[in-house]
Amino acid sequence: MTSLINFSIQDDHIGIMTLNRPAQANALSAAMLEEINQTIQEIKHDANIRCLLMTGAGTKVFCAGADLKERRLMTEQEAKEAVLTIQQTFTDIESLPVPVIAVINGHALGGGLELALACDLRIARAGAALGLPETGLAILPGAGGTQRLSRLIGPGKAKEMIFTGTSLRAEEAVQIGLIERISTADSLMNDAITLAKQITKNAPIALKEAKQAIQSSLDHDLQTGLTKEYEAYLRLIHTEDRLEGLKAFQEKRTPYYRGK
Repeated sequence: MTSLINFSIQDDHIGIMTLNRPAQANALSAAMLEEINQTIQEIKHDANIRCLLMTGAGTKVFCAGADLKERRLMTEQEAKEAVLTIQQTFTDIESLPVPVIAVINGHALGGGLELALACDLRIARAGAALGLPETGLAILPGAGGTQRLSRLIGPGKAKEMIFTGTSLRAEEAVQIGLIERISTADSLMNDAITLAKQITKNAPIALKEAKQAIQSSLDHDLQTGLTKEYEAYLRLIHTEDRLEGLKAFQEKRTPYYRGK
């Protein structure tokens, strides 16, 4: 049976997770979510991975969100459980200790955009559509969309997107900070890997602490955030990587970080 998730580890400590249901627009079936969760657990315990790329198979769609054909056959209770599973899966992705980059190779709609929002950074193919059309189906974005989108682009623009259900092209999305970078279809993955390499050349423990300091402070006041930042810095003082960074700077060479 064909795997619904392809996962590999490239050079430079980069993991690549690919949603592999191109004929179904990479829609998130229950079986695919199970495979995603299994892969997340592997990544959590693999110190060799220092950055994760998430993308979709094919060239047209990154992810179309929940599998609505599957959803239509569910009871109300099963639908409630399915929404909670997707929400928790995306929270687990957001909570991964390593930086996660959404490589949006095509349209990202509904849960597909919510998946991208759970990542740390987003790079999209030119022309890709990004949107949350759920209100047109008499539901709302239930996998973090109402929360993460407003935090990323502001409540006004988020409300406009969610209330109208309209999509933005990548060219407009980059202007409002919905995505960080835009690329052509031919160079998208190479550009994403280049970005990942810029990240993985840095000290892995420092990356984890920096991510945690940012994430944990989003809902706190500035002073609390500064305290969390200082606590994170203190955890780096004793690391071998910090001493290696100082030594490499003094010796005018590239540092070799071991994650210790």
